[in-house]
Amino acid sequence: MSDPAPQPTDPSAISELDQLPDRDSEETAEWQASLDAVLGNAGPERAAYLMRRVYEHATRSGIVLPGLVSSDYINTIPVAAQPDFPGDLAMESRITAVNRWNAAAMVSRGSRLGLGGHISTYASAAWLYEIGFNHFFRGKDTDGSGDQLFLQGHAAPGIYARLFLEGRLSEKQLDAFRREADGHGLPSYPHPRRLPWLWEFPTVSMGLGPLGAVYQARFNRYLRARGIKDTSGSRVWALLGDGEMDEPESMAALALAARERLDNLTFVVNCNLQRLDGPVRSNSKIVQELEARFRGAGWNVIKSLWGESWDPVLQQEATGALVRRLGEVPDAQMQTYATRDAAYIRKNFFTGDALSGVAAGLGDAQLMEMFGTSRGGHEPLKVHAAYRAAVEHKGAPTVILAQTVKGHTLGPAFEARNANHQMKKLTMEQFRQMRDRLELSIPDSALSGDLVPYWHPGENSPEVRYLRDRRAALDGPAPVRRVVAKPLPRPAERPFESLKKGFGNQEVATTMALVRLVKDLMRGEETGARWVPIIPDEARTFGMESLFPSAGIYSPDGQTYDPVDADQLLYYKEARDGQLIDEGITEAGSMAEFTAAATAYATHGEPMIPFYIFYAMFGFQRTGDQFWALADQMGRGFAVGATAGRTTMTGEGLQHADGHSHLLAATNPAAISYDPAFAYEIAVIVREGLSRMFGEQPENVFYYLTVYNEPKLQPPMPTDPSVEDGIVRGIYRFRRGDSAVTGPRLQLLSSGTAIHWALKAQELLASDWDVHADVWSVTSWTELRRDALEADAARLRGEERTPYVASALLEAQGPVLAVSDWMRQVPDQISQWVQQDYSSLGTDGFGLSDTRDAVRRYYQVDAESIVVAALDQLARRGEVPPKTAAEARRRYGLRG
Repeated sequence: MSDPAPQPTDPSAISELDQLPDRDSEETAEWQASLDAVLGNAGPERAAYLMRRVYEHATRSGIVLPGLVSSDYINTIPVAAQPDFPGDLAMESRITAVNRWNAAAMVSRGSRLGLGGHISTYASAAWLYEIGFNHFFRGKDTDGSGDQLFLQGHAAPGIYARLFLEGRLSEKQLDAFRREADGHGLPSYPHPRRLPWLWEFPTVSMGLGPLGAVYQARFNRYLRARGIKDTSGSRVWALLGDGEMDEPESMAALALAARERLDNLTFVVNCNLQRLDGPVRSNSKIVQELEARFRGAGWNVIKSLWGESWDPVLQQEATGALVRRLGEVPDAQMQTYATRDAAYIRKNFFTGDALSGVAAGLGDAQLMEMFGTSRGGHEPLKVHAAYRAAVEHKGAPTVILAQTVKGHTLGPAFEARNANHQMKKLTMEQFRQMRDRLELSIPDSALSGDLVPYWHPGENSPEVRYLRDRRAALDGPAPVRRVVAKPLPRPAERPFESLKKGFGNQEVATTMALVRLVKDLMRGEETGARWVPIIPDEARTFGMESLFPSAGIYSPDGQTYDPVDADQLLYYKEARDGQLIDEGITEAGSMAEFTAAATAYATHGEPMIPFYIFYAMFGFQRTGDQFWALADQMGRGFAVGATAGRTTMTGEGLQHADGHSHLLAATNPAAISYDPAFAYEIAVIVREGLSRMFGEQPENVFYYLTVYNEPKLQPPMPTDPSVEDGIVRGIYRFRRGDSAVTGPRLQLLSSGTAIHWALKAQELLASDWDVHADVWSVTSWTELRRDALEADAARLRGEERTPYVASALLEAQGPVLAVSDWMRQVPDQISQWVQQDYSSLGTDGFGLSDTRDAVRRYYQVDAESIVVAALDQLARRGEVPPKTAAEARRRYGLRG
């Protein structure tokens, strides 16, 4: 007989442990039977409680178990474990009350002018900031680094209010909130470029703050590992909103932070349960979701949800019904409880016999306090306990999930209301109510006019002295941005001279030429250790694998394995002090790392030279917002768009072909953009960039260079002394046409790899059509345009100034035809300042896959297409017969 067919197995009864031997199955059965007994006699809540306690005991005993991703909807730190408060609680309460008042006054006063501002965010998070500033956030007076504070953008009014109390801002400056046109106002959010002595990190572009904070903490470790600076005393704090955590960038690097054990990093998420339009998780619970995601990623999670009025109630309720009810009520309903009376709360929250019994022992006022304002994020003892636990935790980053009420202390019209993000001012009556609630000694006479006053207890008041003493004990003011002049020495000339000599008969792509230059500069004694090469997992694509064994790839763990290519010359080498940062497939993470390195001159007083190389298509297009944040943060370094242009990257297709990044870069005022054609141009540009960004008078700019993967002959630099100036300013004549002959003349302007098409077109025009053209190398269309715009502005001021592009082409004969591997808008940036007739060719449209020659013919930018366009331009001027362009099309086989 055949064996019986296998019976289906209940999936819930299958365990991965079934495949392992059980050395004592009887003991296992006894444990399981004990759990069954608890389930039968005391119910699932008791069984779950016992299992959790056993789990906690096991982990404390050193047993390694998979982490639990969620816990009950209660505080992580019990009352008995709260440390003693080290400050004067009454004093800090008065200070916080004053700051709340002045933040609301500043925004309300500005709203009279239609300026707007945000009140409710700081109102909910005030204690999260004040406890930090009074007890944890370190300034820069001792080591020049201090802590790095990524502060929630919408809470900026509260920070300004605190600075006013400290004496760092005047009343006049508060009244200039959002009034920046005269150069003396306060920016709406943390903008370092607008207020460079104060803000370090621009954070109001949601999601970039948490991502930047992770990589800042990581870069701090990198600096220490490489012996650049001891950053062991620095902690990165990111104060965030729960709605902000929906941004993909907010969560993008959680695993990195845990994997590298960044216990120098603390996230503080203000869980007021509201985003801009309403609840963050209306039908579920954002705190529980965030706890699971952070804990699952390997973070230490601390929940500070309930205030002191909840403590005795939770401790006395033994059935577990209250905790279970808190865990099942959705956030939108919890928000509603904060706005309703005690009768509503009794009816809708305390359901069932067990909870009805709990409610019977609570007065109406107690219920209103519990559900109205008693949140862990509103009480300094709870916040202090959470912060203390965070800084004492070792081996993993920490996130604090602090529950608050949005609009707290602003009155019933604001608190927990869906529309409070858009509410910009309080009435005078609401200010009176706020004064009474905050117990401020502001007389009624001061609240009788149309303009609410700021309130300051006096320069010598106990509050101000206390505030300043606390900051002195924490190494000075915070937030603060300081730049100490520390110019880098000029690197040796040898690496630059090597490129200027050219490569003879060897064909070399400009990508490889630039990589060779950087490798040589990294070997230099002057600034070699300052270079920070950053690659998003494409080092081999860009020919940088030779840096693996020489510079090493940074890893906090070093290399704990034998690399598969250990027997090869260019083997994969990770090292604790590695210089190269190979981020993996993350342009956003690479850009965050680049920003941390590019601003180290201010954050740590240590100028570093980041060199971030990436696929050009995935730079300004994919992470453009981060480039704007970099500009705001005044970062300095080299961003390199490799495999640039729409036609040089054969076979990759539509989304990989970049024909527009120079347009995107042109919109960023801090981006100095170049499209070099030859290796010697790269040498001149990089040397100039090092001087501008890291010399005696450094500028707050960064360089964007596009380089190509197409091998070409690299000639030596022309001996004409004007060439170097032309390279830097944006244009120079590379090759003249035959000036000894008469006939039609033309000016061919080209950039990057397109110069090779232009040079071939120059030859075809002369040999086939007796037309003679000069070929110009345009290293930067954008810098030429900016120079021309400055000339226009000067003329309006009564100054006579000629744009450089106009003066360079002043004596050039014939019309101008511009061509590049970019869409026509890139070269067309300069058209209005060119005195000659101007036309352009470009690679407009989507990218496509084929050979380089075929794709260039498709876009009509190859040499033959340039010839046809040139002849057509001359025909329209009457300098060649009208049929000439058509004849050229037939001769070269171009489509009509």
